[in-house]
Amino acid sequence: MTKKHMPVLVVGLLIVLVALIGGAAYGINKLIPTRKQMNLSDYYGQNEEGEAALILGTEKLEQKALISGDDVYLPIDVVDGYLNQRYYWDSEDKKILYATPSSLTEEAASDSAGGMVWLKDDSVYLKLDYVKKYTDIDAYIYKDPDRIAIQNKFKNVQTVTTKKDTVIRYRGGIKSEILTEIPKNTVLRLINEGEDWNQVATEDGYIGYIQKKRVSAADTTTYERDFQSETYTYLTMDEPVNLVWHQTTSTEANSYFADAAQNMTGVNVISPTWFSVADNSGNITNIASGDYVMQAHAKGLKVWGLVDNFSENISTMTVLSSTGARQNLENQLITSALKVGLDGINIDFESLSEDVGIHFLQFLRELSIQCHENNLVLSVDNPVPENFTSHYDRAEQGKVTDYVIIMGYDEHYVGSEAGSVASLPWVEQGVKDTLTEVPAERTILAVPFYTRLWKTTDGGALTSEAIGMDQAQKVIADNGAETYWDKTTSQNYGTYEGDGATYQIWLEDSKSIAEKVKLISKYKLAGVAEWKLGFENSGIWQTITENLS
Repeated sequence: MTKKHMPVLVVGLLIVLVALIGGAAYGINKLIPTRKQMNLSDYYGQNEEGEAALILGTEKLEQKALISGDDVYLPIDVVDGYLNQRYYWDSEDKKILYATPSSLTEEAASDSAGGMVWLKDDSVYLKLDYVKKYTDIDAYIYKDPDRIAIQNKFKNVQTVTTKKDTVIRYRGGIKSEILTEIPKNTVLRLINEGEDWNQVATEDGYIGYIQKKRVSAADTTTYERDFQSETYTYLTMDEPVNLVWHQTTSTEANSYFADAAQNMTGVNVISPTWFSVADNSGNITNIASGDYVMQAHAKGLKVWGLVDNFSENISTMTVLSSTGARQNLENQLITSALKVGLDGINIDFESLSEDVGIHFLQFLRELSIQCHENNLVLSVDNPVPENFTSHYDRAEQGKVTDYVIIMGYDEHYVGSEAGSVASLPWVEQGVKDTLTEVPAERTILAVPFYTRLWKTTDGGALTSEAIGMDQAQKVIADNGAETYWDKTTSQNYGTYEGDGATYQIWLEDSKSIAEKVKLISKYKLAGVAEWKLGFENSGIWQTITENLS
């Protein structure tokens, strides 16, 4: 090799050496965890003056808490949405109502901090101490930046425990910024378990990622609590409920009780339709009869007076959203019930719009207090669960009332396509969906004593009328219609032609009712209800009794 080639070779070797050193440094750097700390203001979000970030369990919330001196205030939508939905805002009188099982308390709002309720810029905030009075939570308050971490789940929590001192990072990966340092033996709430990294939350409000090898296997933890809350007790019957509704539309109709009930057997509760909301001030129409109650009691029947919201002269929203009107309604119901010696009140409020949901629940809470003070059973009627009735909140209803009744009918109705009023699969699904929210031992299944006769004209017009059991059988007989057992609905089905139209009917009879009543023992329900007295045939009572027991 000549001397003139030597510099070229040296330069080449140097280039290779530098590349190797650079590559090695890059590789080593990739393996070195970063020690960079996450900017917590970026992590929690920027706070305005007097605001604090809110962390609930394993979730950072968009809403902010307020801090005034040593006092912390939580937005009511956070409290109601996540922690305790029973703080009811009375916008008319600017106060919070809170219903415990035995009493109704209230706290007036102030336009400044200091009290239990702060009305700031038309937004309602509840003092943390006020929330903790009725709600089992732990709250951690931190500075720099201001933040409030709240824990409210203490049973069957998935957790992991750190094996050594370690860190929680903003993202999975050793190059992600550090949120906080964690000592050995710290219990963390497990959110998601990954292959190399677990998503976890600390008790004090950090939500991030930790290397899986640095924590124990997932475990289920239940935290010991000393929070004491008042619990609901229920007025329930020792035997299965067998309730029939008695539609009474006038005081004169009460005098026909003996005739209407003379062939009735096995029933232990009768519910006459005596009360209706009459106006937007919460007044009621009342055709209750003490003599009717005495006759029913003589036959061994409990009497639960029904109240409905069917009047076209009222707005259910207006009545229930006004505390004055709502409580006037409650007081009138209780007074009327006691006057005639009722054993209970049955609430039949139907077609509730989504915006009335929270007010309806408050109505039930408040009425429950007065009912139990006076030894009155409180029951409430509900359609089978559908997505558009989720605001009925059957879970809350089931906590504050004695019985929740599933109205297992009107699968098909006036204005719908022709079909069964109550096919067995549809009814059973309604039972199963209700039981995801309400305890079976306080759930009653209502069955129909009626069906619909559907008429389709040659022009395609569809109409229907509701008829009772005997009338339905007469229609079949008079028109020589043949019926057969439809396994898909568990009903006898018939059709016939006449008057230039096609008629269809899905019968409610002893066989179809027996199949529905069997659901009560299958799902261990509290009992059965029937709509309505007078639509039955003479043998149906024995069918119900046999299948109920």
